[in-house]
Amino acid sequence: MGPLAGLRVLDCTWVLSGPYCTMTLCDLGADVIKVERPPWGDVARTTGPHINGQSCYFFSVNRGKRSVVIDLKSPAGRELFLRLVERSDVVVQNYTPGTMDSLDLGWHVLRARNPRLVYCSVSGFGETGPDRERPALDVIVQGMGGVMTITGHPGGPPTRPGLSLGDIAAGLYATIGILAALQERERSGEGQLIDISMLDCQVAILENAFVRYFASGQVPGPIGTRHPQATPFQAFPTKDGWMTVALAWGTGNQWEMLCALLGLTELIDDPRFDTSARRTAHHAELEPLLSEAFRQRPTAEWVAELDVVGIPCGPVHTIAQAAEYPQVLARDMLRDVPHPSGFSLRLPNTPVKLSRTPGGVRGASPILGVHTEDVLREVLGCDDDEVARLWESGALGPRELPPLVLE
Repeated sequence: MGPLAGLRVLDCTWVLSGPYCTMTLCDLGADVIKVERPPWGDVARTTGPHINGQSCYFFSVNRGKRSVVIDLKSPAGRELFLRLVERSDVVVQNYTPGTMDSLDLGWHVLRARNPRLVYCSVSGFGETGPDRERPALDVIVQGMGGVMTITGHPGGPPTRPGLSLGDIAAGLYATIGILAALQERERSGEGQLIDISMLDCQVAILENAFVRYFASGQVPGPIGTRHPQATPFQAFPTKDGWMTVALAWGTGNQWEMLCALLGLTELIDDPRFDTSARRTAHHAELEPLLSEAFRQRPTAEWVAELDVVGIPCGPVHTIAQAAEYPQVLARDMLRDVPHPSGFSLRLPNTPVKLSRTPGGVRGASPILGVHTEDVLREVLGCDDDEVARLWESGALGPRELPPLVLE
């Protein structure tokens, strides 16, 4: 069932940062009830690619959750949501600050109904500061946090990393904050508000870049795949692809062994390269020599030889190659998950491996509103008459939801 079995989470999130947080909680066993607006739900449902009318993007970060449709703008829907809050442990939302307050469903209102509630707000810039009310998406905070100016190659334009680092970092920090607040609740008996800013999270994960700037006064810039303080620590071209090699600090005679394997023994006693700091200072002279040597043989041969002498290395995989890599498969990191609409999709599994209470992908993403009546009966104890009254009141939106407009 996972270590968070018995924990109930009301998921008022959309697109990526919030859903990634609640997906992580769901993978670890929490009952995540995704509260979606009528008539179309999470806008991510419209995002491609689509199979059988279902968004694979939505599938990837909403697997295992339950979907209920509630119109939070209606008085009956607002009261229904508050009844669910009373029976829940966590609420997560990632709307622009002020949105939940405008619905009269902000932290202070929810806390009055459930003093033990942990309430997590994820937004672009947080609940305070001059940018508080500005909207933000992943690329905005990546640019403002600095990561795009240290990504790519020297002389190139600002470059976005190939993943939604702004959203993912915020989702993971939100998860950490929720788990910390739940642990503290065991002592105090009280919940609390968690304020997660996507921009804050970008600053936090760039700890090395900021420290280097404040220590040296030099503004970090893009340096390709290499490390700013250890050399060699980067990707090199080989005869049939690319590979990475990393010599960090305190590596004994690994530099000498690498030079010997590459047929560059003359570099061993070269004073420009005899320490990692000197190799870094002279990387422009060293990199072409190493690259030319690595180009002489295929990646697999180099990896085999460097593995024997304990030099950290690995192939540079495409996504397709990573999906078939034996270590990834041995760790059960990709799961085939069937969707009720008639297709199956391979999804990344949770990387958190627990010995007694393992988590994992718990099922497909929910069809919009499919669990509404189940949740009303199970969580709130509603009978058929009350469910019917809730439909009639407009709390649950229209019974027949219109088709999504797919991108």
